[in-house]
Amino acid sequence: MGGCVSQKKNKCYLGIALFHLSLGCTTSMAYASNEQFNDALSAANAGNVAQLDQYTLAMQNDVLGYYPEYFKLNTNLAMQPSSSIVQFAQKYPNSAMAEKLAADYVEEKVKQANYLDAQPVLPYVTNADTAEDCAIAQVRAKSGDSLVFAEYKDLWLSTNSNMPDACMGLNRMMSSSPLMTSEDKQQRLWTQLRAGQIGLAASTAQSLGLNISIAQLTQIQTNPLGYLWSAPKANDTDYAYLIFALGRLAESDLTAGLTAANRAAEGVPPAVQKYLYRTVAYIGGTTVLKNNFNRIVLNYFDASYGIPFSQEEAEIYARQAIRFGAWDSLIRAISVMGVTQQQESRWQYWLARADEQQADSSYKKQATTIYDSLAESGDDYYNLLAQERIGQKYNRVDNAQPLADDLQRVNQDVNFSRAFALRNIGAPAIYANREWNWAVRQAYLRKDDGLLLAAAQRASNIAWYDRAIYAAERTTNKHNYTLRYLTPHQSAVVLHSGNVGLDPAWAYGLMRQESRFVTNARSNVGAGGLMQIMPNTAKLVARQMGETYNPAALSDMNTNVRYGTYYLSMIQGQLNGNAVLATAGYNAGPNRALRWQPTDQPLPADQYIESIPFDETRNYVKNVMTNTIHYGAILGQGQQYMSKWMKMIPLRGQ
Repeated sequence: MGGCVSQKKNKCYLGIALFHLSLGCTTSMAYASNEQFNDALSAANAGNVAQLDQYTLAMQNDVLGYYPEYFKLNTNLAMQPSSSIVQFAQKYPNSAMAEKLAADYVEEKVKQANYLDAQPVLPYVTNADTAEDCAIAQVRAKSGDSLVFAEYKDLWLSTNSNMPDACMGLNRMMSSSPLMTSEDKQQRLWTQLRAGQIGLAASTAQSLGLNISIAQLTQIQTNPLGYLWSAPKANDTDYAYLIFALGRLAESDLTAGLTAANRAAEGVPPAVQKYLYRTVAYIGGTTVLKNNFNRIVLNYFDASYGIPFSQEEAEIYARQAIRFGAWDSLIRAISVMGVTQQQESRWQYWLARADEQQADSSYKKQATTIYDSLAESGDDYYNLLAQERIGQKYNRVDNAQPLADDLQRVNQDVNFSRAFALRNIGAPAIYANREWNWAVRQAYLRKDDGLLLAAAQRASNIAWYDRAIYAAERTTNKHNYTLRYLTPHQSAVVLHSGNVGLDPAWAYGLMRQESRFVTNARSNVGAGGLMQIMPNTAKLVARQMGETYNPAALSDMNTNVRYGTYYLSMIQGQLNGNAVLATAGYNAGPNRALRWQPTDQPLPADQYIESIPFDETRNYVKNVMTNTIHYGAILGQGQQYMSKWMKMIPLRGQ
């Protein structure tokens, strides 16, 4: 043959199987073998083990050759002996699918309460998600690890109804453990009562020797206010019913709950009194969408200070304090956080903001020290805010290039080779992305910036933009901001942004957050394309622009950008021309962004953003603002600063 040409595709795919071959490009047989992945996947979905055996043999020398073996083991994972999982992990060390197989196996065995079989597999799970982490913790606890429960105290106090089964199981294990003190169990009981979790609360009460009646709790739930007027307050069982009643009242009518809190708190021990205030404060702080912001909620958080806070409670307390500029309360809220939580950049930034407001010069000096540290440690949202607080502006466009050797090493790296091979054969994105993310993780752990930049460059060259960004973001010392903040479709973005008076840096900042430039991206609620436009929004924009709506047009890059920039400009006009409000409105809807505006006095933009009640929207706005600063630098707009975009939030209606 005249060179290395695939008989199926008539192309030379460099590096796909270079890990197995010392040639400069793949052979036609190796590439054809790669393409058998999709057939093997179909066999796995059909449960055809015999065919998987055939593909195992046919693909044994291919970079994707471990997939038929993985599929076969995964076909009936719960029935596999642990030795088979360990053998696979040792045969394919530090690989994405060995990690996944081991993690899934541990979860399956924990579901069976077969902790003994799960134990030998634990060393091969190194990047567990939440459910896997809880399963591993159960196995550790069963093997006699006495420290494990202390690591999961926040999980123990969580009232998340969508908690993974493995985490629910870990909580049950903790409930029956003698290592959990009476104080731990009491805090859990009160938290469950506050959340209205009748069955779980009754179980926890039993472990404390309290006889709480489910029938009584159910009766209280039908008329909590009536119960509160005549509630007995003589013992721990009475206090439990009291907390439950106040929580149910506050959930149904926060104003009534806030009013009833003082009466409920009369004549009870100080700890119970504080938790009654904590109950209405927490419910008020987590129902802002329904009840808006209420200063009394923060007052009751202050009144509850002195008994332990969970991580979640401390964050709600802090965000309420930030909303109202209550800097002493914010310092208290941060002081009750765990050490790890306190050291997060967001709480360091807000501690500095609070210290800055104190009259004592030592606090102001501490604020400056924190700002200096944040300003030097990165260029994410809080780093950029800190830079501006000490008078720095931003114009960083690092552009480190991968070396020729780095580009060659990407071809030789088995993890990246698997990812590119899956991409080239059109395998389901979940497999290609998993291999890519795993490859990036391994390079990141080695601090191999050259390999990461080379992989990002190669991904960008084939328009695999989201993975290019994912790799470029994870370098440690050498950075390339043109890869981190890619600008595909630049002529269209600049044109359509200019037509509606938008800065293209903002349009790019939003687009990067919405889709990472995946043209056919689809959200679980139906938003689509580069700017993730909802069908109803697209219909509105088409009507405003005097066009006939065509659903298929949203898949067109040009139309998607044109509609998205028009809509962003439209809601900016509805929201005082304010970029922060418009960004929040683009994600959560303009009516919500409007509703979150202050009603008493204008609010600094960082305080508005931090108090947005949706986690998704709060993080979205932070990321878009950060992206926008970087795109301003990338597009050659000179020095950038956050206050250019984060203007004071005006009063609602002004």
